[in-house]
Amino acid sequence: MTSATQAYTYAAPSSLVDGRLGLATSGGRALTGPSVAPRFFSGVVTQAAPAAAALLGVADVALARYHQPQARSWVRDPVVTCNGDRLRFESFSACGGVYARLDLLGGALDGEVFDRGTTNVDVNAPLREALARVGARDPLHLGVGLDELVVTTMDGAVVEKKVPLPERWLRGFAEVQVIASGMDQRGELAGLAAVRFLRGLPKKGTLWATQAGRELRVSDRQVPGSVRLAAPNRLGTLLPLLRFAKTLRVYGPGDAASSAWELELPGMRYTLVLSPERWRGFSGEGAVLDDLATDEAENDADVVGMLLNFEPEVEIGLLADRAGIPADRVRAALTQLGVAGRVGYDLAEAAHFHRELPYDKDNVLLLNPRLAKARTLVEAGAVRLEGELASVTTSGGTRRVSLTDGSCTCEWWWDHRGSRGPCKHVLAARIAARAAVEVSR
Repeated sequence: MTSATQAYTYAAPSSLVDGRLGLATSGGRALTGPSVAPRFFSGVVTQAAPAAAALLGVADVALARYHQPQARSWVRDPVVTCNGDRLRFESFSACGGVYARLDLLGGALDGEVFDRGTTNVDVNAPLREALARVGARDPLHLGVGLDELVVTTMDGAVVEKKVPLPERWLRGFAEVQVIASGMDQRGELAGLAAVRFLRGLPKKGTLWATQAGRELRVSDRQVPGSVRLAAPNRLGTLLPLLRFAKTLRVYGPGDAASSAWELELPGMRYTLVLSPERWRGFSGEGAVLDDLATDEAENDADVVGMLLNFEPEVEIGLLADRAGIPADRVRAALTQLGVAGRVGYDLAEAAHFHRELPYDKDNVLLLNPRLAKARTLVEAGAVRLEGELASVTTSGGTRRVSLTDGSCTCEWWWDHRGSRGPCKHVLAARIAARAAVEVSR
């Protein structure tokens, strides 16, 4: 597995002093253009204690390695996006199997928005200790981006961090937004019921949660409508938030593999998305591959990307009208943009949102080797179409592909049966089939 290096440079460390939380920013992009230290917001957080605890939860996930824990030799800083009426803080676990997001909504914020955009924020050890001490009656003034007065009084204390960014971690952000967009709500618990449920979960094993009246029941067997919960200890960052919880909502896809757990807090939401297994990161799920394999996706992404404006909710129909392309191609373009870190997905709003992560869109193929191999097979003339079937010739032999159900005779399909996206042979056959349709027109 290869990795890149992300360098964070802050004009000063983030701090929490006398109720003033100043989050230092590092690079990023705003509506006004690229910025070394963007300043997005300054104002009061009306619900200080849950906001501090939830921000600490996002930072904890960024530190965590739930599979094969090891000593922490580096720290990834959370990402924050200002969408105008809200602030979104995001992080990914080091193992790539847990995604966390805190949405501070308009009801929790009272202040001035200076710009919209995305950046990293410094969450250091002293700040973490200070956040843990914020009480219910404590005032909390939040600044995302430090003003010049704060910077000049820090006596030039520049903070620099360099951390590795493995490809699987980058790919995970893309996979999560596609997987989440296929989920629907499967359960809901009111405050006290949510507390009982989460505190009663074991730390290990694989469970299935099912709505039963006003409760969520767990068992070791899958039933219709159930949500898979592997390694329940990965929900650990929800526990400190339970004293503020209004509602717990549970989301799952049709195949009940991944799951999402959303705590509604006063004026904010804290969401965790879990991979199907503790050892299984999102990077290998393959949910993005079908959309990326379309011929139009890259060009459409360029058009759609120019229309994005750091909206809190991306309206697909409006984008389709403005871009002059069908809605299904807009969705494929959003997947392409997601691989470059430019969109996420909000389950509560059932909508994409615009953000900008520091990933190169030109590395889409490199981050998806199955797609690269599929295109190589097509270019080599290895695909022969036979109606609803296809033969794909490789060095390991000829594979038979069904274009109807996406099955294949290769070992990958027999091991995963489509649960981790299409294999390279299915992708190659679909690419060739689309090309044949275009030629016949």
